[in-house]
Amino acid sequence: MELTENIILPERAVLVAVDTGEYDVETSLSELAELAKTAGAEALAKLTQKRQKPDSATFIGSGRLEELRVFCADGDIDLLIFDSELSPSQQRNIEQETDVRVIDRTTLILDIFAAHARSGEGKLQVEIAQLKYALPRLGGKGTQLSRLGGGIGTRGPGETKLETDRRHIRGRIRNLENELAELKKRRDLARARRQKDGVVTVAIIGYTNAGKSTLMNALTQADVLTEDKLFVTLDPTSRALTLPSGRKVMLIDTVGLIRRLPHKLVEAFLSTLEEAASADLVLNMCDASSDDFEEHLMVACDLLRELECENKKIISVLNKCDAVENVYSLPCVENSVMISALNGTGLDALLEKIDRELPPTRRQGQLLFPYPMGHAVARFRDDGIILSEEYKENGVYIEVIADINLLRQYKDYEC
Repeated sequence: MELTENIILPERAVLVAVDTGEYDVETSLSELAELAKTAGAEALAKLTQKRQKPDSATFIGSGRLEELRVFCADGDIDLLIFDSELSPSQQRNIEQETDVRVIDRTTLILDIFAAHARSGEGKLQVEIAQLKYALPRLGGKGTQLSRLGGGIGTRGPGETKLETDRRHIRGRIRNLENELAELKKRRDLARARRQKDGVVTVAIIGYTNAGKSTLMNALTQADVLTEDKLFVTLDPTSRALTLPSGRKVMLIDTVGLIRRLPHKLVEAFLSTLEEAASADLVLNMCDASSDDFEEHLMVACDLLRELECENKKIISVLNKCDAVENVYSLPCVENSVMISALNGTGLDALLEKIDRELPPTRRQGQLLFPYPMGHAVARFRDDGIILSEEYKENGVYIEVIADINLLRQYKDYEC
């Protein structure tokens, strides 16, 4: 008996873009190639067309589309990936002309998100975005089978399959949004409880594949999945982090960002992104070895502006500095720290900077506890810094640096 191994080959793809001068097409196509690689496709070629605006029927124009059709036929191409969102008619016309499956940038990103969503909330968010994207793209036989009216000669046979599909999708979207709203209520309650308990939060945001999860693992041993791919992390992860001063904060890892992120995804993941909006301090992380790292930092800043929290304290974290030939050649970035999350370089400096940038919540105090209250002394040992400790006739006297809320709980014992 002979055994054979089934090898799944990546889909052979061509990347297509129209250069209208609105953005750097070459940079965007390079990013699209990375997205395709993450989704399991191999970008064999790139095709660009300079136009004032995309063609309404074929996006790239009939002449360029004919060239693309010939290339696909000769190169055995499986997939065409367009760098902009296509209209339903454009997608249909291109597929009919080339006889090759066509997707656009939004579809590709949605596919990656669907593959990487792990939590129930993440899956809900992705499905909502997919359904909202699919709704206007449903095809049918047109209006001739629709319900036309009530007069003679105007009646149709009833609800068409197209109308039924649309109604089901709208209903499904409503149900998913209701489920997501319930999860958002729980998240808001948890956030309110953290604020009431005085929990300080630090959120890591930034461009996808900048090393956010690697930093999370390095600082907290969180064991978050890390891969050299885009959008590996979709679900926020929270871990406790102890700063050099002994202060404890909650560190939150968030979903990665990208240029021209589809609005449907921003809307779907808004509850997740609000974790960054409500944080006491934001770490805006980027890959310093990328030529576009300054633009990557701005993408995150633009998002914070959309969330109406652009005045929040931000530390720019320039990661992967070990991959930069000369770090002194990097442009100066305000309030920044250079690190390598992979090998640990600069992490101590980052923690010290976080300590300095966070609003003060600790102060020094002197307390005298009766001997039966040894548990209170133990709590200050665990959650504060004991400067001195003395056993007196009437109890245990301590000088301590501790959280203001903790000292407030024992204000009756302060000296």
